[in-house]
Amino acid sequence: MSTGRTSPEKCGLYIVFSCLRVPQLVCIISAFFLVLDMGIRWGDISSWIMFSWCFCIIGTLIIVILELYRFPTDFPFCWYNFSITYACYAALICLSASIFYPITYIKFLPYDATRNRAIAATVFSCIACVVYVMEVACVWECYKLKEIPCFVHTMPGLLKVLETFVACVIFAFLSNTSLYIDQPALEWCVAVYSICFILAAVAMLMDREEWENRLPISFPVFHLGLNLLSILLHFTALVLWLLYQFDEKYGGQPQQSSDVNCIDRTTHGMCAWEQRLAVAVLTAANLLTYMADLGYWAHQVSVGTGGQPTDS
Repeated sequence: MSTGRTSPEKCGLYIVFSCLRVPQLVCIISAFFLVLDMGIRWGDISSWIMFSWCFCIIGTLIIVILELYRFPTDFPFCWYNFSITYACYAALICLSASIFYPITYIKFLPYDATRNRAIAATVFSCIACVVYVMEVACVWECYKLKEIPCFVHTMPGLLKVLETFVACVIFAFLSNTSLYIDQPALEWCVAVYSICFILAAVAMLMDREEWENRLPISFPVFHLGLNLLSILLHFTALVLWLLYQFDEKYGGQPQQSSDVNCIDRTTHGMCAWEQRLAVAVLTAANLLTYMADLGYWAHQVSVGTGGQPTDS
């Protein structure tokens, strides 16, 4: 494909993506400052939500600045992978913030101007999520026929993004160390989340042709082994977390009423029992994601695919 043919096309695409990033920035900044100006004491989850919005603001600004300095033109492959991966994570971040903020804070606010500001912040976060999804869809369609490989544009790539993101959300809940500290079984669960996150990140970073050729085994078999290990680890974590958090025989609290903080709401946010439940649900969700990932690579191995995964 000649330079004269692609240059105007790329220029037009960058203009389209820049137009999408204007509402992204407006919505995220609006949500951030609406909550910042409310003057409410933040808990662990609220602080994580504020950090997430701040991360999206900084990340989007960096992308806009780099595009102004023609970085995508000089490093098209690096930029292509970075921008689409960031957009996927930003969409998931805004989606999770739009879910957790209402259920952990808005429902406990009085019906006044503060509640209206919190609702407005949630709406802005939802809009930002939609715009980030639009960016991912536009990139997907515009580059679908281009000869630029991108791991995120494949089914296992999207699953890896989801796996690492869910792990980060779990870490946000685990910032409350009282959920697991001084309990070896639960500390093992935390170790599992960390190990699987690192393995998923390594799998994404190693998706390069030069790394693939250095592996002593085929690429699908490598991913198959990683996913199988992650599934086994997540299964042990899910069983231990449920037993030691919700079974009275192991010192757990089977009902929400067992947690005094859940009854006497003196502060906004999620009580310890709700945080335990959230970690259990997210662990189960990530286990299912790893199983889907394992199924994909098992199919690749069975049909004898030796190279990079095909787009799905």
